[in-house]
Amino acid sequence: MAQSYQNQLSGTFVSEEWNSGLLTQFDPLLVWGSRIVSNRSYEGDIRQRGDAVHINSLTRPTVGDYKLPEGMTAQRPETVDQLLHITEAKFLQLLVENIERVQVAGAMESPINKEMVRALAREADSFMGRVIAAGATAVPNIKVTAGNAPQALYGAVLDLMLALDSNDIPEGRYVVVSPRVKRYLVEHPSISNAGAYGEAGVTKNGVVARLAGFTVLSTTAMPAGVDIVAGHSDFSTYASQFTGFRQGQSEKYRADYIDNLHLYGGKIVRFPGLDTVKPDHTFDESKPTKGILRASVEWPTS
Repeated sequence: MAQSYQNQLSGTFVSEEWNSGLLTQFDPLLVWGSRIVSNRSYEGDIRQRGDAVHINSLTRPTVGDYKLPEGMTAQRPETVDQLLHITEAKFLQLLVENIERVQVAGAMESPINKEMVRALAREADSFMGRVIAAGATAVPNIKVTAGNAPQALYGAVLDLMLALDSNDIPEGRYVVVSPRVKRYLVEHPSISNAGAYGEAGVTKNGVVARLAGFTVLSTTAMPAGVDIVAGHSDFSTYASQFTGFRQGQSEKYRADYIDNLHLYGGKIVRFPGLDTVKPDHTFDESKPTKGILRASVEWPTS
């Protein structure tokens, strides 16, 4: 419903245009919440903090022996329902003296608004990084010396590849590294010569290179005490919704406001046959997933 504001021209404000501009700037800033690292495969609507959406894990069918006269017995696909709770609610509010003027001028491109979008993305990405690291299986620390850092870190990535291979984790994997790991890893010829390194647009979502079946990403939003995380997007879900821009007259200032609420949550996804199922047919979420691995690096002290 249209409202009356001190600035009468604000009635023509189009919130969809601002939402589009926000998402265009927001999504490329994500690493942990990007589709490379986390899936968006959930069902349900997000309207407020405390809502829950549903994730369905498909059980792996049983392979049978074909022999006569028994023939074949068909199996129905079965799923296990998992709930993802929306635990976070962050806001973005802008004060403008003339909504139409700043909208026409491309307000989402202004330096202050870009910084606010970056702050929102940082909050969401740091949250999702903590969720993923907390649910990952820890592997032994990686020890490096001043002279072997590139080779040691490259070897660690290959060890993570082997561990995921052993658990039959599918292709399309990622490895997220801290900036310090990235600094030495890119010295290794296999990284520095990788086709994606230096490619136009490679910095979107923090992508550094593609190597050994991994998309290699880097971010400053690393969880505390974690230097490398490797896994597959099937094993973490990021549910996010911007509620849509509102406009109104500020009670404190001679200006209008525009705001938006970002609701989101994250969850480690479990799979029958790979994760522990409790007697009540729910998953034991106290145990880490085999689909995501995390490691810390022991750096030389001198």
